[in-house]
Amino acid sequence: MKKITIAIALFLSVLAAQAQTKNVPTQAAESAEQESLAKDYLSQIMGVAVSATSNMKLFHFVYDWIGTPYRFGGSSRKGIDCSAFTKQLYGDVFNLTIRRSSRDIFSMVNPVGKDDLKEGDLVFFKIHSRSISHVGIYLGNNRFAHASSKGVAISSLDDAYYSRYFYKGGRLLESFKNELSTASTTAAEDQAN
Repeated sequence: MKKITIAIALFLSVLAAQAQTKNVPTQAAESAEQESLAKDYLSQIMGVAVSATSNMKLFHFVYDWIGTPYRFGGSSRKGIDCSAFTKQLYGDVFNLTIRRSSRDIFSMVNPVGKDDLKEGDLVFFKIHSRSISHVGIYLGNNRFAHASSKGVAISSLDDAYYSRYFYKGGRLLESFKNELSTASTTAAEDQAN
């Protein structure tokens, strides 16, 4: 409900600002202004400099899922766990099918240090475990999206809890990207035939 109220207020303020201008903006200028407003809005909500991103699809996906309840083994809007959220995001945003468990996903990445993380990279945690037990998607500014016990949320790697259990970052291996892209293309061609 809070997201809807904020979105309506943002929309109404855009309409009011446009009504006060004497020049009628072109459709391209309107589109650019709306994207800029969307980036500003998402930046405030997510605590990330969205204006620096080239992947608005990533931020829209995360925004749409925020607040979805956590459910171990879940993979829907009714309840989702961390690896299913990551798998869904990679499928919808990057058009890649990745594995289902956080440990299996880790086997698909090149490890990346915390200081070298880029938007869309994966972050892995060993929470009360000797093996990887949690995964999220790095957004920038030490923030990451994940399905936590409180539901889909954005958290900070600087938070004492996540800093304590952080294991490694990961970037999907180029060979897996190529393999997954080829498999996706082949599957799409098979469906077309």
